Amino acid sequence: MKYPDAERLSLVEELHGHLVTDPYRRLEDATHPATLAWQAEQDRLWRHHAAGLPLREHFQKRLTELSVTGMTTPPLWRGERRFHLSQSAGQEHPVLYRDDRAILDPMELDDTGLTTLDDWQPDWEGRLLAYQLSRSGDERADLYVMDIDTGEIVDGPIGGCRYSPVAWLPGGREFFYVRFHQGVHLHRRDGDVQVFTRGALSYGLQISADGRWLVISAGTPARNDLYLADLSAGPPERLDLKVIQEGVAARAAAAMGPDGRLYILTDQDAPRRRLCVADPATPAAWEELVPEDPMAVLGTFTLLDGARLLISRIRHAVGELAVHDAATGERTGSVPLPGSGSIASLTSRPGGGHEAWFVYTDAVTPAEVWRHDAREGTTTLWSSAAGGAAVTGSRVSRVSRVESHHLEYDSADGTRVRMVVVAGPHPGGPRPTILTGYGGFGMSLTPGYAADSLAWVEAGGVLAVANLRGGGEEGEAWHRDGMLERKQNVFQDFTAAAEKLIADGWTTPGRLAVWGESNGGLLVGAAMTRRPELFAAVVCSAGLLDMVRYERSGLGAAWTGEYGSADLPEQLGWLLGYSPYHHVRQGIDYPATLFTVSGADSRVDPMHARKMCAALQWATAGERPILLRHERDVGHGARAVSRSIGLAADVLAFAAAHTGLEPMP
Repeated sequence: MKYPDAERLSLVEELHGHLVTDPYRRLEDATHPATLAWQAEQDRLWRHHAAGLPLREHFQKRLTELSVTGMTTPPLWRGERRFHLSQSAGQEHPVLYRDDRAILDPMELDDTGLTTLDDWQPDWEGRLLAYQLSRSGDERADLYVMDIDTGEIVDGPIGGCRYSPVAWLPGGREFFYVRFHQGVHLHRRDGDVQVFTRGALSYGLQISADGRWLVISAGTPARNDLYLADLSAGPPERLDLKVIQEGVAARAAAAMGPDGRLYILTDQDAPRRRLCVADPATPAAWEELVPEDPMAVLGTFTLLDGARLLISRIRHAVGELAVHDAATGERTGSVPLPGSGSIASLTSRPGGGHEAWFVYTDAVTPAEVWRHDAREGTTTLWSSAAGGAAVTGSRVSRVSRVESHHLEYDSADGTRVRMVVVAGPHPGGPRPTILTGYGGFGMSLTPGYAADSLAWVEAGGVLAVANLRGGGEEGEAWHRDGMLERKQNVFQDFTAAAEKLIADGWTTPGRLAVWGESNGGLLVGAAMTRRPELFAAVVCSAGLLDMVRYERSGLGAAWTGEYGSADLPEQLGWLLGYSPYHHVRQGIDYPATLFTVSGADSRVDPMHARKMCAALQWATAGERPILLRHERDVGHGARAVSRSIGLAADVLAFAAAHTGLEPMP
């Protein structure tokens, strides 16, 4: 394959005693004429290759069918008014409803599908709505305020609100919000006031239903400080903050319960988390209510009827719901679930009440909303009239014979790691397989419905999901064992997963593809440069690949707590130890590789993929293609359904072509 020419510089920098090469530095500038010309040639190369992928149309058609599931979110209550998102089959984006009336449809704002609704929060009276819109993939959203009854925009835009939490004060005249990396602000019609900042950190807000108590969080994915303010003690622009947690290497979240107690969910002295309570007058004086479960990670909780705590946990990546006594913390029962899947978005009414709602999903079940009634002890499928049609769960009958297999294996250092393998019926023998993982930021990969996964499995492929260190499947200690100087553990866990699949006869190196996105893109980039012979194909989506310069673009500067900083000598050594771009070697037969990037990605700069693609195209000694799929006007986050289907169809067709997948009848 003839690849586009990219100027290869003899650029070598000495950084803290390390000689660091960067031959494709000029590809960092997306606007340079040479970069634009190179990208245009890469686009033509990808289109030519994609047109010849045998299963591209098959996956496009099947993904469209499997994506027609509809969705709804659990209700958010303001008095007797119910707010939720709903997406009917064929809609590009979810629509926001108040009761049964659509109040915000992104497609009515922009029929190109390039505007997304990133976040929303009604005031306590249910009359005003604060909502955030981003356009063409740029997640630095604008915040607006709408009068829900009239649909009129009465305030905004307020810029720089990247998925900002909003905490309304009673009466709807003021609210707290977060300017990205600039702290907490109080918004008033006559001007905004910064009320709290600790620098370039992530901030969170939680306000009690009566508007009296404000919780502020400031920190990183690994640790945060937590404060409580009594808003009745003075004007909201002058917060008198009391410490809940400060200067501790732990994560905590807090909220005032309707019973007047402050609830603190923390991993301090409890890597799998415990639930504590405190008097708001002395918020740092915690008392443990629900201790850490040694085998399950405590997720979220809600208080029902003032007497029962409903608590979600993840036990080896599978969700569960338990009932606890609110006074003693003692476990009193369990809530039956539809299957062995995932639960999310546990909600209740602001004042408590006897009802809770949650989302359930598994490999063959699209996300469903269930309602638990604590008084009756029942759990039923919840439905609401959205857009004139009942919203209920739906199942995909064609893939009902899919089975999930839970495997365990040893990583290089002897650590026991778990993996879920999803497959359909097969006469036997190794099969084309996609292995995926994430391994970062404490994020958990739990079972869930995904059209691309099912399309691959029902075509005869195998999907394997490895629960690597760096994630949150086994708690905070599991996360910390895969970050900073221990990041190499993540890559060892992943290659050991590939070896396990091969050893157990699921697949062979010639039939194994790996797919990772974002931090998962770093994962597959590191895996392919460490063990190129282990894989037939690699799909790297929006991946971090130049770890020496990742801090200089996108949100990289916010992630030094996870990866480390190249500005510090010791940490530069960690980064150079695995940075995929710096481990490309000439003369290696690299796997077939597809980089997918979004031109407007404001989290991970597409320059990572450009530089890595050029390096591999120059270095590879084999005939397997190295390609770059570039999509304009979309970003790292949400996108229109049709765009998601197009991307997934291309990825699956590429993986199929290079692992030998031929769909079963």
